[in-house]
Amino acid sequence: MPFTTLITAAELMQHLANPNFVILDCRSELTDPRAGPAAFAEGHIPGAQHADPDIHLSDKSPAADGAFRGRHPLPSPESFIETLRDFGIYPNSQVIAYDAHGGMFASRLWWMLRWIGHHGVAVLDGGLPAWLAAGGTLTPELINRPRGSITLQPSLANAVSAGDVLANLSARARTVIDARAADRFRGENEVIDPVAGHIPGAKNRPFKDNLQPDGRFKPAGALRSEFSALIKSPETTIAQCGSGISACHNLLAMELAGLPGAALYPGSWSEWSADPARPVATGAA
Repeated sequence: MPFTTLITAAELMQHLANPNFVILDCRSELTDPRAGPAAFAEGHIPGAQHADPDIHLSDKSPAADGAFRGRHPLPSPESFIETLRDFGIYPNSQVIAYDAHGGMFASRLWWMLRWIGHHGVAVLDGGLPAWLAAGGTLTPELINRPRGSITLQPSLANAVSAGDVLANLSARARTVIDARAADRFRGENEVIDPVAGHIPGAKNRPFKDNLQPDGRFKPAGALRSEFSALIKSPETTIAQCGSGISACHNLLAMELAGLPGAALYPGSWSEWSADPARPVATGAA
């Protein structure tokens, strides 16, 4: 059976020589696009390739009408498939994503693989710190994998548009969960968010709330209890954040909790706040 949510460092070590495993290092920094590639070049899990969130996991071109789509808008499914083939991914490949940020960037890759219908994808629980703590080694060596043949399959993930979120302000049929840190949600930190605040009616669930002190995900039961206190049902939940990255962490946590079916708003706050006609709220939820 494939790993479909999390994999431990010990489990990954057992499969490190397995040619069916494709390991992707998703390290990045929102404020420094050079940091991820530099960290990867210095040392990474043996056999890993670097999946840059700014390059491989987004397409920063504007919408067809020229509108800004956010800081990390999704590529087309077809172009993402080509990226995955370049990484050597086949229809039966087991993809493992990791980072050094509690899974924030790795969960974006997890969601995107599910978005194009690939079932066998998991995040390294605890990321690089857990790997090192378990005695794992790093290497600067690069690998070349044969080009893969993964194909587009029926999606296993849901997404909504800015228009859907705007319509929900009146319908109030869905709960928007914002994964940004509390100060960003309240509008008290404009370092990353030029426009301060959040979508009216949204609830704040910082992605780090999904983690234990050691950086690993909380047990499924704890996650289920915490999310159930925030939402009516996963099917009526929209996950968002600053630019569609850390929101995927909440979606992975909900999957672990047995609460699948929530949707991602890929443009998130960076797209929403770029249009002054869209309403903005500040302060606590």
